[in-house]
Amino acid sequence: MNKPGIATRLRDHLGRTACLRLMPVLVLFICVHSAKAFSSAAADEIFSAHEQAFFFTNSEGGYFRATNGPATGNKTDFWMAAEQLEMVLDVYERSRNPACLTVFSNGFAGFIADHGTNWEKNPYNDDLMWMVIACARAYQLSGNTAFRDEAKLNFDLCYARAWDTNSGGGLWWKTDNRSKNACVNGPGAIAAYLLYQIYHDSHYRAKSKAIFKWERMTLFDPTSGRVRDNINRRGHYGFTAFTYNQGTFIGAANFLGYTKEARRAADFTKDHLCQAGILPGYGAAGDVAGFNGIFVRWLARFMNDHRLQRHYAAWLQGNADAAWKCRRASDNLAWSKWSEPTPEGPLNSWACSSAVVMLQVVPPTPAENHR
Repeated sequence: MNKPGIATRLRDHLGRTACLRLMPVLVLFICVHSAKAFSSAAADEIFSAHEQAFFFTNSEGGYFRATNGPATGNKTDFWMAAEQLEMVLDVYERSRNPACLTVFSNGFAGFIADHGTNWEKNPYNDDLMWMVIACARAYQLSGNTAFRDEAKLNFDLCYARAWDTNSGGGLWWKTDNRSKNACVNGPGAIAAYLLYQIYHDSHYRAKSKAIFKWERMTLFDPTSGRVRDNINRRGHYGFTAFTYNQGTFIGAANFLGYTKEARRAADFTKDHLCQAGILPGYGAAGDVAGFNGIFVRWLARFMNDHRLQRHYAAWLQGNADAAWKCRRASDNLAWSKWSEPTPEGPLNSWACSSAVVMLQVVPPTPAENHR
């Protein structure tokens, strides 16, 4: 698929939505005032709703529909499929329900049926890294070596074509080598570290650290905590900060022990990318729609690893509450604009995935958990 860079793709969108700010707080109140906060049971319910609406199987494997509209056989593209498979792993990590691993296995089979075992034909290096992460995590949770082997094969080929010393290092976003983007370097550092955990091969840790250190040096502002979107081959920056880039930076920093940098990136997101504490409503479709799920996945892990609940738990629970309370009553689906009620009619599966992830990785308050 020929898609422009994240910053380019969003230029018109950013202008229309006033820098992706949510609607005023009054709208949020109207949306949620009559609903209870989310509970652990809600985490099961929202995933069940997503699976029922969007996941289907055929003789080759399982797939996520792009929408639940009339054309119900339509499929999500490469990276959205990878990230929704990660969503399934988030459910499994919380619930330990073995049915989730069956869903992942079916989805993996469908992915391989569509894309093969070697993904070098896809020119987007970030696409490969997202699925490498999904496969590596799946191996760690299941022990299925098919997932591990796919992760290693495709990380190795992606790294070989994407890393060079231009601009001091880093991974190119695409095979045309026009820009180096946070959306590939953050995931690339995470993918390499997961392979280090799996194989205990110090070369993967070294690659993870080199990728992260380049992103830290080149795209990260240590004063503010902003992660810039990209730098092109002429040295010009795309300055826009997106929650998913903040999240993968946090994830890599957490793995490698850069706690101060992870805190800065988390605080920047909390203080500058939210309105009234709620993460951006990134639209009802398109690449942006599922960004917040990626962010919260890695922030929640960092928070738990370093016992930083007093800094982030209430904020994340507020976002999870907003996602749950704005679901539609007819089927429990919640879209990505948590300040507004989820509308009736067809919905985009990728846009609905962030709410699912949010309720898996953010624990409810003890009081709500027993309601």
